[in-house]
Amino acid sequence: MNYVTGTTTFQMDGPSAVSLGKFDGLHLGHRRLVQYVLEQKKKGLSAVIFTFEKNPTRILSGLSAQNIITNQERKVLLEAEGIDCLLECPFVPEIAHMEPEAFVEQILVGQLHARFVAVGKDFRFGHQRRGDHVLLKKMGRELGFRVKVIQKEQSHGRDISSTYVREALHEGNIPLANELLGYRYFVSGEVLHGRKIGRTLGLPTTNLLPASDKLLPPSGVYLTRTFVGEDTYYGITNIGYKPTVGGETRKGVETYLFDFNGDLYGRHLKVEFLEFERPEQKFQSLEELKQRILSDVAWGRSKMRDIR
Repeated sequence: MNYVTGTTTFQMDGPSAVSLGKFDGLHLGHRRLVQYVLEQKKKGLSAVIFTFEKNPTRILSGLSAQNIITNQERKVLLEAEGIDCLLECPFVPEIAHMEPEAFVEQILVGQLHARFVAVGKDFRFGHQRRGDHVLLKKMGRELGFRVKVIQKEQSHGRDISSTYVREALHEGNIPLANELLGYRYFVSGEVLHGRKIGRTLGLPTTNLLPASDKLLPPSGVYLTRTFVGEDTYYGITNIGYKPTVGGETRKGVETYLFDFNGDLYGRHLKVEFLEFERPEQKFQSLEELKQRILSDVAWGRSKMRDIR
C-alpha cells in the first residue's frame, strides 16, 4: 500500500475510487465505505482513502486529540483490507480555507483522478463545511465521476459513529465497542522493560507504553488476547498507573500471558481487549497484590473458555 502523509502535493498515476472521511476509528460505518471503494478495483480503479493526519473536527472544537486508533494502526488495518493508497492530508490553512468546488476540481479530480467517490450522508468538506454529497453529485456529473452516498450503519437503535465507540470505551463496555468497530479494540506497541515486580511474584508481565494520542479504556483489569508473531495468547491486562508499587506518571498497559514462557523485550505486540473485570486497585502489600492477580487469572481463564 502506498502511504502518503505530511504533504499536500500527492498525485495518483491513474484513475481511482476514493472515499473521504475522518476514518478515526475504522468502525463498521467506515468499513462499509472501504468495501465500496475496494469493489471498484474490479473495474481497474485504485482504491484510495483520503483523510487527515489529525481529526479536523476535534482540532476546531478544542477536543482531546486522543484517537480510537493511531495513524499507524489505521495504516496497518487498511493495508490488510487491500487499500492501494492511504492519503493523510495535513490540515493546513490552504486546505482548511479551500472552497469545496476548488477541492473537488484541484484535489479530487486534478490530483486523485477520481472516477468513483464514496461518502457518508453526513459528509461535509471545504471551507466552513459548505460542501456536501449534493454538491459532489452535481460536480460528478460535470467532471465525470460517480458518487455513492452511504447511509449510517446502526446498532441498538443508534447510528454507529466514533462518538458511540468512544462512549463504550469510556464506560469500559468492551463487547459493545468491539461490536461497533467490527473488530476487537486493541493496543499495539513495543515491549518495554518494567520494574520486574511481576517476575518477583512469579507472574512475569509484558509492559507496553501506548502512543500518547491513543484513547484507552478506564484503568482496570481486562481479559485480553495478545498476538506474538503468528501465535496468540490469552491473558489478563491491567491498564493504569500501578499504584501498589509506587505508581506511574503515564497510563501503561501491563499483560500477564497465560501459558507463555519467553523473553518479549523489544518485540512489537498487539493486545486485543475482550472484557472488563474490575477497576485498578491499590493493595497494602505485594502478597495481597499477588493473591488478587491469581484471582484475576482464574477469572480470565474461565471467561476465555466462553469467548473462544
